[in-house]
Amino acid sequence: MSDPTIPAPTRIEPRPSELTLPFWNATREHKLLVQWCHDCDAGIHYPRVICPRCLGSDLGWRTATGDATVHAVSVQYSPGNPLMADRVPYAVALVDLPEGIRLMTNIVTDTPESIRVGDHVRIAWEPLSDGRNLPVFAPADPDDR
Repeated sequence: MSDPTIPAPTRIEPRPSELTLPFWNATREHKLLVQWCHDCDAGIHYPRVICPRCLGSDLGWRTATGDATVHAVSVQYSPGNPLMADRVPYAVALVDLPEGIRLMTNIVTDTPESIRVGDHVRIAWEPLSDGRNLPVFAPADPDDR
């Protein structure tokens, strides 16, 4: 039986693992963490137990700026899953963070067709049903560059 006090998810919600728990816990405070390899001084995404670049195991977390540049974008006119049906059209994008990682995300905007490769975007947060927040991005104010 479902609990009526808990909001129904409006998307498939990622499950945290022991490895990703620091990332997800930081989203509760609207902080974007990037896993970092101290051996080769590089950002890593998605979180792993060893660095995919140098195979180092001295890994930690750093707070990311929340800035990004659109690397690729696709506007979805048909939902990827039924929970997203009321959101179409929406933009799915690969964004490059200055920390050296690329994320797949949504760009939240009323005009998803206007998003272009090279656009500057900023972190935004979509609440999840358990108090975590999903990092999504929104077009940045041109004056913020």
